[in-house]
Amino acid sequence: MSPKEAAYEKVAALVERFGEQIESYKKSDYNETLTRKDFIDPFFAALGWDMNNERGNAEAYREVIHEHKIKIGDTTNNPDYSFKLEGSNKALFFVEAKKPSIDIKGDIHPAFQIRKYGWNEGLPINIVTDFEEFAVYDCTRKPYATDPASKARIKYIYFTDYLKEFDYIWDIF
Repeated sequence: MSPKEAAYEKVAALVERFGEQIESYKKSDYNETLTRKDFIDPFFAALGWDMNNERGNAEAYREVIHEHKIKIGDTTNNPDYSFKLEGSNKALFFVEAKKPSIDIKGDIHPAFQIRKYGWNEGLPINIVTDFEEFAVYDCTRKPYATDPASKARIKYIYFTDYLKEFDYIWDIF
């Protein structure tokens, strides 16, 4: 079985589990940390990312930095994930995680947050996800807090479409 086929099967299992229990995941007490551990981390691990530094790399050489610190003006911000090629200091993209009770498609705050991170770090594409929803943003356009969530959104994928959109997800991320 190829790595891509294995990844597809792992993502399929995550989609099935999420779908079976979606009502409990959408309750407000199912938090972002659980979402990350139960779905987002395994999702990106299936795509081949070393989510838990299994290789034992020093901080500067990890593929995935959790709670990456970036400076925007006078404040320090922390995108939930920074993904980079092993051995590189430059991030390729950020992922901002939310809990499933957040409306990724319509809420302007998560969209502005990830676009602000990407814009300030010069990263062209970045993601907001709660696993239920997966939104990819073009961060080459200056974000404004009043922009609709759809502004600069390149792709929106609902979890039931992950397998249909798997080639896109695999090829880009």
